[in-house]
Order: sequence, then C-alpha cells, then structure tokens
Amino acid sequence: MTDEKIERINALARKARAEGLTEAEKEEQRKLREEYIAGFRRSLKAQLDNTVVLNPDGTSYRLRQKREGH
Repeated sequence: MTDEKIERINALARKARAEGLTEAEKEEQRKLREEYIAGFRRSLKAQLDNTVVLNPDGTSYRLRQKREGH
C-alpha cells in the first residue's frame, strides 16, 4: 500500500470525525481499509512463514499453519 493511500485513509477518518462522509467517501474508505488489511495480513503471514523457533536444546523448527478442525 502506498503512502498516498494511507494518507487518504487518514484524511477520510479525520473528515468522518469532523463533519461526516458522503456515501461515495464511505465506500472509498471501506475499499481502502480492505486493501490495507489484506496487505497487513499478507505481510504478517510472510513473516510467520519465515519464523524459526529455537529450542533450549539447540533444535529448531519452522512454524506451521494450523489445520482446520485441529
């Protein structure tokens, strides 16, 4: 996500608190927030996928994604 988009999210949030948003601005804000959250999740998943846990005995293992139902 670009700095310009993040600034636009912040500008819309300030405007929402100060005077309210039009329906078009609310939709723009919703889409920008969804894009921001999706990027955040991708970044966090990539970081966790590359995380290695070191045990006190010197062994290590990578984190695995939890399977559904377990």
